[in-house]
Amino acid sequence: MQHAVGSPLPPPHQPGGASQQQPGYLGAPSGPVPPAPRPAVPPVPHPPAPQHAPVPSHAPVPQGTDTTGHVPLPPGGPVPMPSAPPAPTVPDPAATTLAVLLIGPAGAGKTSVAKFWADHRRVPTAHVSLDDVREWVRSGFADPQSGWNDHSEAQYRLARRTCGFAARNFLANGISCILDDAIFPDRPAVGLGGWKRHVGPGLLPVVLLPGLEVVLERNAARSGNRRLTDEEVARIHGRMAGWYGSGLPIIDNSQLDVPTTARVLDDVLARAIASPPKW
Repeated sequence: MQHAVGSPLPPPHQPGGASQQQPGYLGAPSGPVPPAPRPAVPPVPHPPAPQHAPVPSHAPVPQGTDTTGHVPLPPGGPVPMPSAPPAPTVPDPAATTLAVLLIGPAGAGKTSVAKFWADHRRVPTAHVSLDDVREWVRSGFADPQSGWNDHSEAQYRLARRTCGFAARNFLANGISCILDDAIFPDRPAVGLGGWKRHVGPGLLPVVLLPGLEVVLERNAARSGNRRLTDEEVARIHGRMAGWYGSGLPIIDNSQLDVPTTARVLDDVLARAIASPPKW
C-alpha cells in the first residue's frame, strides 16, 4: 500500500482485522485508505546545449595589416619626408628613421659606405643593394656587361621595385633603410624618378663621386661580374658628372676612408633633414 509523501500514516492494523485509534489521530478510517494524489511536479527543463561559434580554419586578419605568426605588421606605404626638428635643435641623423639612396659610379664605394653607415647607427637600419637584389635571379640573369637591352632593363626595374617595396616595409616598422644604385642624371624616369615612385618623397638621395683614378683602382680590385672594363668605368663616371648642378648633395670621397665618408654622410643628411633637397 502506498501513501502520499507528507500525509499522516494510518494506525497499524490489529490482529483480526480490527483497527485501533491512536492518540492524536482522530477519525481514522476503518478500511484501507486510498493513496492521496501526488502533487503535480513541473518538469525540470534541461539546460540548452552550449552554442559554440564555428572555429575558422585561419585566424582572422585585421584589414590593412599583415601578420607573421601572431605579430601584426603595419603595411608599408610611401615614405614621407622626415620631420625637421625645432630650429634651435641640430638634427641627429644617427637617431632618426630615414630612407637614404646612395648614388655613384661603379667603384665609388657605395656598398662599403652603406654597410658601415647601417652598422654604426643608434637605430635599427637595413642595407639594401640593388646589385644584390638583381643577382637573386640565377638562371636567366641578364648581365649588364653583356649589353643593356630590354631584358636587362626589365630585370633592373623589377629589382628596383623590389628594393622600394622592402624599404617601405622597413620604414613602416621603424627600421631605417639605405639603398645604393648607380643611376644616371640623364635618365630621370628610369633612375631617380623611379626610386621616388617606389619608395616615396621622403627618400634622401646623396651622390658619392670620387675621381676617375680612384674609381678605376677600386674597380680593378673587384672580381666576377661586378668588375667592369676600364672603358666602361670611364664612360659611367663621365655620365655621373651630370649630378653636379642637380641640387643633390655630392661627396667627393677620393681621399676619405669608409668611416670618414660615413661621418660626412651623417653631416649631409643632417642638412637634408633640416632643408630637404628639391629633386
